[in-house]
Amino acid sequence: MAAGRGFRHVACWLLGLAVSFCFLMPLPAGRADDYQVDLALVLAIDCSFSVDSHEFAVQMRGLGQAFQNEAVKKAIAQGVRQRIAVTAVQWSDDRNQRVVLPWTIVSGGADADELGQIFIHTRRQLTEGGTSLSTALVFSASLFAAAPAAERMAIDVSTDGRNNSGPPVAPVRDRVVAQGITINGLTILNEWPTLNTYFEGNVAGGPGHFVIPANDYDAYSEAILRKLVREITGPGIT
Repeated sequence: MAAGRGFRHVACWLLGLAVSFCFLMPLPAGRADDYQVDLALVLAIDCSFSVDSHEFAVQMRGLGQAFQNEAVKKAIAQGVRQRIAVTAVQWSDDRNQRVVLPWTIVSGGADADELGQIFIHTRRQLTEGGTSLSTALVFSASLFAAAPAAERMAIDVSTDGRNNSGPPVAPVRDRVVAQGITINGLTILNEWPTLNTYFEGNVAGGPGHFVIPANDYDAYSEAILRKLVREITGPGIT
């Protein structure tokens, strides 16, 4: 009887040790078949004071036409899952951020065409204000909690200005990147000719990050097309 109790005591101790060891081990990385999409992408659209109604319309038309372009459709089709998830945010100062497109799956040419039309007809839904890149990044990063499981996560920031509202942007960038999120930039240089350099030092970050400059809003459409193709295809593409 005493021997039986001793055996059970040792067995329970060994089981407890094994369970404790399991909790101390790092969680395994997600397997390829755990992911629903190749990319979860937040499009963060500048609606600050520096962006007038014409410039906003140029952004939305360029974004919409880019998704309808065969190059973007081909990039999606070349992915392992041939599916991406997209959401869009309008932002300005540290008090103004709004989701204007909930997470949407794009899995073929028809989906891309439909999304393009949505963007082309999307109106400005936000009060103008200063430029809070930092708060836009925090808000955008929070949206991934509701995103489909993605192999890659990226925030696509388009703007013509520097951070002038809310907390400093570089520490926020570092915290967002630490979550496994890549931040890419499209900088419109009409007001700040060195904005791309500012972005490279303070805003962009994460695996395979990049910044694409556009000299002015007339160059935006071509720049956003190149940017989307590169983001969808993944790191290593130029």
